[in-house]
Amino acid sequence: MKNIVILISGGGSNMAAIVKTAQRDGWRERLGAQVAAVISNKLDAKGLVFAREQGIATEVLDHKAFASREEFDAALAAVIDRFDAPGAPVLVVLAGFMRILTPGFVNRYAGRLVNIHPSLLPAFPGLHTHQRAIDAGCQFAGVTVHQVTAELDHGPILAQAVVPVLPDDTADTLAARVLTQEHVIYPRAIAGLLQK
Repeated sequence: MKNIVILISGGGSNMAAIVKTAQRDGWRERLGAQVAAVISNKLDAKGLVFAREQGIATEVLDHKAFASREEFDAALAAVIDRFDAPGAPVLVVLAGFMRILTPGFVNRYAGRLVNIHPSLLPAFPGLHTHQRAIDAGCQFAGVTVHQVTAELDHGPILAQAVVPVLPDDTADTLAARVLTQEHVIYPRAIAGLLQK
């Protein structure tokens, strides 16, 4: 069984979309895969409640309890590695995990560490993507699923979805339109990875 570990920091809407898709599409039977755990760096992350309701193992690792990024990432890796299965290393999925990961962590999970970013990368890496797209006069915005590399919001693109930027858009209305596409393409991109 291929185990998927999802890392969150907040509401976990992308995590929930992945879990629901895995259940609906029978990933366990069709792909030999399951969401095995949800880990958060915040105790009050609302996504943990949903995960527990689905019977998924949860863990909280407060990054503030560690002296350095390296110490936190080492502890996080130790938790993730508990879900490795023989011959099927865990797939690590970032779903609103608001931590910049160290190069050592990224290298450890190279090729099996996935992220979603609310822009059409390589445009607008980093924060405030929706406002930046509006300010730049973009007619289209979107979302990108990509493999994680040591360079922030770079790495091989696995999937993208495009949405229009409307004349009266605010960052919030554009973000809401993009989010609906995130919930579609993230599970699809993960299913594609699991089939390889």
